[in-house]
Amino acid sequence: MWRDNETYETLHKGPASGDARRPGLEEGFDALARISPKGFSAGLHIRFASPMIYMRTYDEEWTKIYDENAYALRDPLVFWGLGGKGSTRWSAIRLPDPFNILGQARDHGLTYGAVVSHGPISSRTIVGIARDDREFTDEEIADTVKIVIDLHSAAAPPTELTRAQKEALRLLADGDRHTAAAAKLGISESAFKARLQSARVRLGARTTAQALKKAREYQLL
Repeated sequence: MWRDNETYETLHKGPASGDARRPGLEEGFDALARISPKGFSAGLHIRFASPMIYMRTYDEEWTKIYDENAYALRDPLVFWGLGGKGSTRWSAIRLPDPFNILGQARDHGLTYGAVVSHGPISSRTIVGIARDDREFTDEEIADTVKIVIDLHSAAAPPTELTRAQKEALRLLADGDRHTAAAAKLGISESAFKARLQSARVRLGARTTAQALKKAREYQLL
């Protein structure tokens, strides 16, 4: 599906922080890994054609081909997931695949798979799982559905910021530096930084720039 984001990098290349610290995410991804021998892809809370959190463990050669050809825009699994909610095996999907994406996936070991779609269309979660030896059983797919529901819940974005957090982020968005922003608010620079820190925690962001980006994406400003 989509390109890897900071959550993928955090979980695999560094200490847990930001989104990766959210309760349930690492546990959910670990559970998906156990159930899918050939990897998985998970786009959580897809909004405006982009997931807020993305994790992928498929074959690296295949993911490179997938990304270079922008297959996320052509993938029948993505179309199926956006078209409705539920779960199905890849082999049961009858949507057009003019670029033979599923066939190419099989050539890279993703022979059998299932897809789960959950959540409202305005914030959809789509997860694909794969293996190379047999079809997933009904029980395995049911277990995956439960995992996806938990991941969707764990990754739910905040619904609001405090007035102080909004003011601090808006001033930075307008181009003010910390000193100038603090002066406009009539507070000390350390107090201003504390507001930014609380906003980062609230948004699950590692940096203020990431917090500002997320606040915009979540339409909280």
